[in-house]
Amino acid sequence: MTTIDTEETVAPLGFLVMKNLQAASPEKLAEALENPGFGVVFTDHMVDICWSVKGGWHRPRVQPYGPIPLDPAASVLHYAQEIFEGIKAYRHADGSIHTFRPDRNAARMQASARRMSLPELPAEYFIQSLREIIAVDGRWVPSGEDQSLYLRPFMFAKEAFLGVRAAQKVAYYVIASPAGAYFSGGVKPVRIWLSEEYSRAGKGGTGKAKTGGNYASSLLAQSEATAKGCDQVVFLNEERNVEELGGMNVVFVYKDGRIVTPESDSILEGITRDSILQLAEDRGYKVEKRPISIDEWREGVASGDIVEVFACGTAAVVTPIGSLVGEGFEEPQPLGELALSLREELTDIQYGRREDKHNWLLRLDA
Repeated sequence: MTTIDTEETVAPLGFLVMKNLQAASPEKLAEALENPGFGVVFTDHMVDICWSVKGGWHRPRVQPYGPIPLDPAASVLHYAQEIFEGIKAYRHADGSIHTFRPDRNAARMQASARRMSLPELPAEYFIQSLREIIAVDGRWVPSGEDQSLYLRPFMFAKEAFLGVRAAQKVAYYVIASPAGAYFSGGVKPVRIWLSEEYSRAGKGGTGKAKTGGNYASSLLAQSEATAKGCDQVVFLNEERNVEELGGMNVVFVYKDGRIVTPESDSILEGITRDSILQLAEDRGYKVEKRPISIDEWREGVASGDIVEVFACGTAAVVTPIGSLVGEGFEEPQPLGELALSLREELTDIQYGRREDKHNWLLRLDA
């Protein structure tokens, strides 16, 4: 007897669409898109899907953007059972709207959900939710240089109870915000503060999950960095190995052609980072994911073995690191051409200006 393997598929959700009767006028929209900043202006609608132990994923809808009713006893407010993602929509020269590697974001959100005892949203629903918000708010995708529509899917425990267990009622939303450059003034080398007092995450903790608590724990160190005149903060683990920045991964370029990025069970899997590393491999660079100590970093720069250091993430894409600042020292970092070259190649793919050899793009408005 012959057995035929069939790929299990999930039927699309039937969304109810409730249009925002107070949607932005063309004039207000043009004003918002002229200089959108990052994460300060939001579109007219949002996606809302419920989940419960009994009902599974249900009541999918697109509704006007606005406050979310929440019981004061909602579990998320007391036990921080919450995850999120960050992904962008890009307008191509022909007017079409695409996103970048949404399957990876969907998989990472599922991994975050497992770690935080939340239900795993099927990848098909994740991608459908992006299509649904673009269907009503596609006009919000800007067309200016380095501009995009930042999409923020997030999930949280909404069940009202005061008890330490996984919530049995959960809400999933997608909101969207037109975005310009992450750093004001455009791409330029940033100053990084070395935090030796505070940790972002620990072994066996939630570092690999994209959950709000990881970012909350970085805020005090980020405030310290700002006070020192730095743009971002870099964290170490208990073994004094480099982890990541408050919101980005770190990459080191060695003079022998190696590209090294820190790897541990407390570092978020960066989709932008992995894409950059793939493009570097395509050029013949040898990529290593391994622990790298702060001593190796500093000594490598001092000896000339490390010829470039940069940060990367969804929001900032790629940013050269110009200085490492710590208690009692400031060390200039070598600036090369690779970071900005890889950034140009990646953004050219995302905006449809260069061939997408790895089939990373997905059209959302088709």
